[in-house]
Amino acid sequence: MTGTTVCRTVVAIALTATLAGLTGCTSSGGPADGGPGGSAPPAATPQPSAPSSTAPPAPSLTGPSAEALRAVERATGRAGSARVESTTVMGSELSLKAAGALGWRDDGLTGTLTITYTGGTTAETMRRLGTTAMEARYLPDAYYAEVGDEFADRVGGRHWIKYVYEDLEDLGGDAGAGFADQMRNTTPNQAVKLLLTAEDVRRVGEEKTRGRRTTHWTGTVGGATAQTVDIWVDDRDLLVKKVERGRTENGELTQTAYYSEYGVTVSAERPPAADTADFKELLASQGG
Repeated sequence: MTGTTVCRTVVAIALTATLAGLTGCTSSGGPADGGPGGSAPPAATPQPSAPSSTAPPAPSLTGPSAEALRAVERATGRAGSARVESTTVMGSELSLKAAGALGWRDDGLTGTLTITYTGGTTAETMRRLGTTAMEARYLPDAYYAEVGDEFADRVGGRHWIKYVYEDLEDLGGDAGAGFADQMRNTTPNQAVKLLLTAEDVRRVGEEKTRGRRTTHWTGTVGGATAQTVDIWVDDRDLLVKKVERGRTENGELTQTAYYSEYGVTVSAERPPAADTADFKELLASQGG
């Protein structure tokens, strides 16, 4: 790989993996031409894993089901934080798992996830570059993606890439702005908000989820690009499990996430400035 290709690979993969570790497949968009290793601007890459770039439309659901789901939305929102474990499969492109703790308050998303690449063409590219896992740190104004030593050698010796949300808004038109919104607004109760827009939402029944008694809800969202959303809720109206399924140009996209320890203390420190490369500067240095 040339230095320019490696740099684009770094930012594209970090964008895709960091968002995929957070969210499901609630976007209808497919990947833009020129993914990791290509020549397209990297900000176009995350679309297949992104949630809806704007707030869901006004709820169409009414009646007892709507009341029950709104109680879940409120309880999960008030909890403010949780431990998260998730697996994501993006067709043949990328499979990964993520674990950590995330917080959602008025000032935005915070927390830290460890993201491990488990399969797919993107994971193979990462392994060739000496990286099989990364740490992602989310702060209200930006998020940081860690890269391995071999990557760091090709981007000035720095091990972290910083993505300022305001900078992302300047890239790729609506896609860039949408991605910034997604990163700032992604919380577990987004799945509940989506279900509130589904006309076919239904209560499946009571099930055991990791040893806990839960109520299973399911529905289809997205209209012509339909995706399914399933959630499992405990007796405190808190989300325990979420599964989202959809399609991208690279095939099926599925994410399964588990939530526990609501209210856990969450922290995320900014990496040392001397060991951090700015995404916007990296892109500018290669004429992006």
